[in-house]
Amino acid sequence: MQKKFQYQNKEVAYSISGAGKPVILIHGFGEDGNIFNSQQSFLENHCKMIIPDLPGSGNSPFNKYFSGIDDFADCMHALIENESIEQCVMLGHSMGGYITLSFAEKYPSKLFGFGFIHSTAFADSAEKKANRQKGIELIEEYGAYSFLKNTIPNLFSKHFKEAFPYKIESLIERGANFTKEALQQYYKAMMNRTDKTKVLKSNPLPVLFVIGSEDVAAPLSDLQQQIHMPVCSYIHILDGIGHMSMLEAPDLLNEYLVKFIIED
Repeated sequence: MQKKFQYQNKEVAYSISGAGKPVILIHGFGEDGNIFNSQQSFLENHCKMIIPDLPGSGNSPFNKYFSGIDDFADCMHALIENESIEQCVMLGHSMGGYITLSFAEKYPSKLFGFGFIHSTAFADSAEKKANRQKGIELIEEYGAYSFLKNTIPNLFSKHFKEAFPYKIESLIERGANFTKEALQQYYKAMMNRTDKTKVLKSNPLPVLFVIGSEDVAAPLSDLQQQIHMPVCSYIHILDGIGHMSMLEAPDLLNEYLVKFIIED
């Protein structure tokens, strides 16, 4: 079922399906909730799935008043309030992981557990901030679609790019709906976020880590420094997988997600 609610005078769209423990999946940069189609069709048989389109993505219009990751976390809080959900499991991919961690810091009582799908608690390094600033300038000069067309292929493993180019092309084509303002807003929010490792260290909730051995955006070397910070970690390293296990290894990801959700 497709639903919407009002937040800061704008509609926020989301899908909801299944029954049982509420689980929210938050997509990343240059994506919308459809990135989790395989996960939704599998997990809705085990729990209640709630998958939003973040403001500026999919069917949720851009909101110029969002300035940081915390604003998106507050929006997710409004979503669960709209659904009268007391507690949920929250899992975020990439930028969605940053939002999830911000949510865990601000609203820990609302969570059974949370997790990262190819994401990190580290803040951007100086080099990465410079790259994001360059990205903002490229988006301004060439537009959102051109930027995504050039960056999305880098998120996949070498093998997947060679074997399934049509799947990558389909993801790129969905990116044609983004405005440059939305992508620039996301980059600024990611660039300015703070280190959140203290949340991992201080939070007693179970935390899921899904890591790709060939992920250049959330490198294994970074995550290896974080996976033992929580009191209870579920750690899955996917060999030969890049940043996009939702498409690269959907069945394996589904297995790890349902195990975490049910056991958590």
